[in-house]
Amino acid sequence: MTEQSAAQWHDEPTDYEQIGKLPRTEAASAKDSAPPASVIGSLNITAAATDPELLDLPWHIALEDWPAENLAALPRGISRHIVRFAHLGGSVIAIKETSEHVARHEYHMLRKLARLDVPCVEPVAVITGRTTPDGKPLNPVLVTRHLKFSMPYRALFSQMLRRDTLTRLIDAQALLLVRLHLIGFYWGDVSLSNTLFRRDAGAFAAYLVDAETGELYPDLSTGQREYDLEIARVNIAGELMDLLDGGLIEDKVDPVATSELIMDSYRRLWAELTEKESFELGERWRVNARIRRLNELGFDVEEYAIKTTADGSTIQLQPKVVDAGHHQRRLLRLTGIDAQENQARRLLNDMDSFRADNNPDLDEEISAHVWVSQIFEPIVRAIPRDLAGKLEPAEVVHEVLEHRWYMTEKQDRHIPLAEAVQSYIDSVLRHRRDEAAIMLNPDTAMLKILDAETEESRYDEIEEYPDSDD
Repeated sequence: MTEQSAAQWHDEPTDYEQIGKLPRTEAASAKDSAPPASVIGSLNITAAATDPELLDLPWHIALEDWPAENLAALPRGISRHIVRFAHLGGSVIAIKETSEHVARHEYHMLRKLARLDVPCVEPVAVITGRTTPDGKPLNPVLVTRHLKFSMPYRALFSQMLRRDTLTRLIDAQALLLVRLHLIGFYWGDVSLSNTLFRRDAGAFAAYLVDAETGELYPDLSTGQREYDLEIARVNIAGELMDLLDGGLIEDKVDPVATSELIMDSYRRLWAELTEKESFELGERWRVNARIRRLNELGFDVEEYAIKTTADGSTIQLQPKVVDAGHHQRRLLRLTGIDAQENQARRLLNDMDSFRADNNPDLDEEISAHVWVSQIFEPIVRAIPRDLAGKLEPAEVVHEVLEHRWYMTEKQDRHIPLAEAVQSYIDSVLRHRRDEAAIMLNPDTAMLKILDAETEESRYDEIEEYPDSDD
């Protein structure tokens, strides 16, 4: 029987309605004991969907010895596990060797987080029963899919780093941590290294990468949240010190003081989302004002509780926040476009302006489809095929709209969309890195030659764009 025909596929477990943390029963590691003779040479694959291309990879070889033809050209960073990146069909996967119980636990966690709409990498499979051709057992692996258009935090740093760019990065990390805590997820290893970032219309969107130490509870105590936050502060300080020692950030950046930013950002956001608010009976407008603020932060409000005090003179309001993605869901409902939250907010603003300028009485959904056909799709179709991997479509459309606005301001005339698109392609997009395949965890040698741009410096070569901090 061949290795492929001997592989045993298992459906993902169906315990996702379970409340509380997953069981952490210790399974035998491949290093601890050899598998029975009946399974030597065969694979046990736990996955949500059968992907036969997994069987084409050399699972009978220790991960650190995989041949170059199977690997994706992505530099590796320092890790407590052996990690390799490989091509799987039209995507790139990350493969991590670990013990079986850790691999299964992290797979379960990532599947649960995905079902709860938390930004995280997609788990593909857990593979056990690996052996060499002579029967020597190999460690199990966890397989996840590389997040397209994402960047590790190190790829965002350069000698020209601005403090505001770093602040936005840490704000994204704080928002991710708040979202995790709202659903009862204790991370246990919060760091920039365990996070990937996507550009999000001038800001960043953060995605969880490593859930190995995470646990899911019905609710988190204040102590659990504060401990996660302290872990984040310490880890970020250490990561920034490492960048400072490597000459990758400016000397004037204080790693410890900068790491404190996540504490302030997290607490402000947590308070806005969860704290009770008291006001006089005549100030009922503050109910809608609070809901609008939450919507602006990107959160929907499922319901809210209003309670009058004993003397009847004041009202206490406590909204029940559902989840982030208010603008994402509206854009998806109107157009079918799936974008990051800030991208969605920017596109919705343009869509609303388009409707007001052209036909304000037109039904919102019909106007949205007209906007897609006349604005969004023409921009995306105009991008040359060789540049399509530079940025994701929603970010390209956002940048074209910004580019057009700056051109209009400078030239003091109406700029046709086609002219703005061509100018953007020639003066901006051609000079961008290919973020569809940005390297994960680059090592120090690669970092020194990496042309790491920031949001502010990406337009340095053209005059149309003023400093975004001005």
